[in-house]
Amino acid sequence: MINNTNQTKNHYVFAKVAKPLKGYGSALLLFGLLTAQVAKAQDKTLTIQEAIKLGIDNSKTLKLSQSKIDRAVSQYNQAKDRQLPTGNASFAYNRAQIPAHTLNLGGQTIELPNSANAYLGIASVEETIFAGGRLKYAQQSTELLTQVARLDADKDKDQIVYDVINAYYNLYKVLQSQKVVAQNITSIDQQLTQAQRFFDQGLVTKNDVLRFQLQKSNIQLSGLDLESNRKIINYNLDVLLGLPETTELKIDVVNEANHSLAPLTAYIDSAMNTRQELRQLDLQNRYAETNIKSITAQRLPTVGVGANLYYLDLSGNPIPTSGNYIVPITLAATVSWNFGTLWTNKNKEAEARIQREETVINKSITTDYLKDEVNRNYQSYVTAQDKIKLLETAIAQANENNKILESKYQSNIASVTDRVDAQTLLYQAQINLELAKADAGLAYYTLLKSTGKLNK
Repeated sequence: MINNTNQTKNHYVFAKVAKPLKGYGSALLLFGLLTAQVAKAQDKTLTIQEAIKLGIDNSKTLKLSQSKIDRAVSQYNQAKDRQLPTGNASFAYNRAQIPAHTLNLGGQTIELPNSANAYLGIASVEETIFAGGRLKYAQQSTELLTQVARLDADKDKDQIVYDVINAYYNLYKVLQSQKVVAQNITSIDQQLTQAQRFFDQGLVTKNDVLRFQLQKSNIQLSGLDLESNRKIINYNLDVLLGLPETTELKIDVVNEANHSLAPLTAYIDSAMNTRQELRQLDLQNRYAETNIKSITAQRLPTVGVGANLYYLDLSGNPIPTSGNYIVPITLAATVSWNFGTLWTNKNKEAEARIQREETVINKSITTDYLKDEVNRNYQSYVTAQDKIKLLETAIAQANENNKILESKYQSNIASVTDRVDAQTLLYQAQINLELAKADAGLAYYTLLKSTGKLNK
């Protein structure tokens, strides 16, 4: 934030330096303008929609969520690849040394060579025709997990948006409170000047002047606390939005306190249809059912077909020559059955069914929790709106009371204590109203988040 006093001082210094350096006037002027632009760049005024966009674009959490989605998609593609035929090829060279190369078989003697060479090449292609549906169920399971990962990313995005909105409104509350503090300090200064004049005229005591000074000190202490909170919230919001930590954020006008409300049932129905948690539990239930089918499919046999090509060459030359090699081709169909799964998979199936029941129960619990959450947020927003109406009435009353006591004090009818108390009540009511407006705006976004429509 640029201080006006510092700006004036800097301009004065710049003018003094520029006078004796007329030859460098243009360069210095350009340097001064560039410096001003750099300083100005540290201030940034944001609307709430701009803040949300920055938060989404620069969120490391969302980048991690996208990485999880990419991994789930990769696993899904791997499951699809398992349905494709498999192929394999190999080529080997063998050399045999035969020290005892004479073989006596009774009346017949066979003379073997001192050594022998052999080249063996094999190429095979295999494809599973039937596996009880296990490959299909594996593909369905990974597809469901991919959808769960996408819903996780949507949920993370909602949370990032809400965190930005929450920090935005907290900063707005502090900035508005600082405005009220500044206004009240200005008002106290006026009263203090008047009290000092009355004291000089002998109309009030020194204690009356001290009461105004004490009130000003108390308000200034509140201002120090507010400035400390502003710096903390501003820094955290800079980090959340991916901005330089030195950026001083200013809040655009926020007018989110008065939204028309639909009936509570409409928000509950929206949550039941939209919340990612319930949609994830539906997917997890489908995943559990697919897992049961996959385990059951393990009881069934597997049928596959394949083709093999063999290259066999017994000559010492690896290059094929006529009459020295053979290339047999074989076709095969295989049926395999691990029938032990008929009794070893019973407990696996029982566990899978228990997991499915747990998912159903968990959805029922989550549904009740979400209904409570929506109702709580709905009532909080209604209460926030009611508070605004009451505080507006309170400010009108406090303002009228302040005017009356100001007139009485100037007429020396009311005491300084009454005058200070009236100003304190007005000051507190003004701050409470600004906080209530911000709380109402945040309560509305909290209600939207609980219905699953914060980003819709």
